[in-house]
Amino acid sequence: MGWMDWERFRCDVDCQNDPNNCIGEKLFRDMADRLVADGYSAVGYKYVDIDDCWLSKSRDSNGQLVANPLAFPSGIKALSDYIHARGLLFGMYEDIGTYTCGGYPGSEGYFDMDAKTFASWGVDALKLDGCYYSDSNYQAGYTNFSVALNKTGRPIMFSCSWPAYISDDQRALYYPYMAKICNIWRNWDDIDDSYSSMASIANYWGSQSAVLASVAKPGSFNDADQLIIGNSGLNPDESRTQMAIWSIIASPLLMSNDLRNIPTWAKEILQNKEVIAVNQDPLGRQGVRVSGSAGTTQVWTRLLADSSYAVALWNDTPNTSDITLDLKFVSGCAAVRDLFNHNDLGVFKTSFTSSSVPSHGTVM
Repeated sequence: MGWMDWERFRCDVDCQNDPNNCIGEKLFRDMADRLVADGYSAVGYKYVDIDDCWLSKSRDSNGQLVANPLAFPSGIKALSDYIHARGLLFGMYEDIGTYTCGGYPGSEGYFDMDAKTFASWGVDALKLDGCYYSDSNYQAGYTNFSVALNKTGRPIMFSCSWPAYISDDQRALYYPYMAKICNIWRNWDDIDDSYSSMASIANYWGSQSAVLASVAKPGSFNDADQLIIGNSGLNPDESRTQMAIWSIIASPLLMSNDLRNIPTWAKEILQNKEVIAVNQDPLGRQGVRVSGSAGTTQVWTRLLADSSYAVALWNDTPNTSDITLDLKFVSGCAAVRDLFNHNDLGVFKTSFTSSSVPSHGTVM
């Protein structure tokens, strides 16, 4: 759980004309401050992650990675120390290929050197993208970088983008191996700031539920990409849907928004302790879609450590709809609690129906 810049701020490197929003130390210090001051870290959002476009266009004379000096005048280690001093964790980005996706120096040919550099900077998490890789053997490349990280002796959560660069058939074949060398992995498209983008990712997870759930466990999770709650693309109902589905599928909760300017309703959704508890459930079992498909009403369930179930009733249609949950999977009887409204709804037999679920909304 934490914050990442990419979806909201992309590759804005114009720190001269846009100092408050460019990919630079001020942005990440601001977000670290907001995580602590506004209560996000208290409910679990701990990582502050830099994505692409932080680098200079070339390495130094010794082959070392160098941050853009105009954007990070104090250096990466100073930023890392600033984040750690606030009780937070620091994440960074690189690429397995010769260049990052944004055209900056990649790590191919420098795995050991770069791993040592990240460790020396106090990095706690590394996202390794898959652009411009000259070797088609992603398995060997990601394995070798994992080995390089482990050799540093520093615990670094390893986020792999390997699955996003291969076909579904290949993903299904390699997922068990990925779970051995990666802690989280990006499976599919980058999210954009829209309901259609978010829903397409959720529906991909629904269509691949069995395969994805089979490999998810504590220490190894599928990553559905960033939370866009608090930007302009999702209304409150749609935002609850993203929070609910991402929690059901045990995806990392990495916000990509401007925490300096976020609606109160969005903050309430993002800091909902009952929903976060589902996402962070210690059993680590990924939930699945049990009925419905894209463009229809859907039912998703997730088994939790206390043997209860979290359920999301998602209305992926343009109209208000009733959604019924068949209670056969819990022996036909269940006490139901609404996690967004924080109230007990009663004990139900045979089925439970949520009436008038708004278009694109979810009851959890």
